[in-house]
Amino acid sequence: MSVVFAPPGWPEGVRPPDAPDWESTAEKWLLDVCPPEYRSYPTLRRHVVVLARFAVLHVAGAQLACDRGLSEARAELREVADPDVVEEAVQTWHREQSRLLRVRREVVLVEEALRGRRHVARL
Repeated sequence: MSVVFAPPGWPEGVRPPDAPDWESTAEKWLLDVCPPEYRSYPTLRRHVVVLARFAVLHVAGAQLACDRGLSEARAELREVADPDVVEEAVQTWHREQSRLLRVRREVVLVEEALRGRRHVARL
């Protein structure tokens, strides 16, 4: 009898790898991570591992956009917003960076599991 184990950083709402119906919960979660248009692509709906790869790249792209937004925020916004609003925008970019870092780890773990990688619980 094997023990079902979700590695640290595994997304809430996705059943651990090898649990009954875990791939279905992974598909639903991945579709929520991706742009809504991805739901209309039959290939992504039929091949969850392909959807996972798209999700990893989508999140990576969002991270790049976030990094750019953060690097340009003060210069681009100072002429159109008060300094306190600019600082709030910078803080929002920082929060988004943190969120995307967590989501990136989650989608990578799900993709690895869909490709057959299993983590072992350590004592």
